[in-house]
Amino acid sequence: MRCVIARFPFDLSKSGVVASMKGIKPEPVVGESVLIGRRHYPVKQVGEVITRQDRRDFSAQEVTRAMTRLGFTCQGLAPAAPVRALTPLEEASALFGATTLA
Repeated sequence: MRCVIARFPFDLSKSGVVASMKGIKPEPVVGESVLIGRRHYPVKQVGEVITRQDRRDFSAQEVTRAMTRLGFTCQGLAPAAPVRALTPLEEASALFGATTLA
């Protein structure tokens, strides 16, 4: 399948991507990721390997779109946990060093 990444066309296949990523250790995932085999790879790492370009030359969206079209499972950023605001009483207690029981 023809995919355009960083303004350059690439003829990619699912088996070709799997073969390219074979033997490559996944970096820690801190953003978007793609599932190849049983491993989660950061999309920028996959893009760098399959295009042989610097990661700064393409966006994560371009690689995610190409991997999705090839049939890979892509995951976006995990939603941040909501932060609960302290009540005025809890805030005052925290200033005095008291522990909360809730």
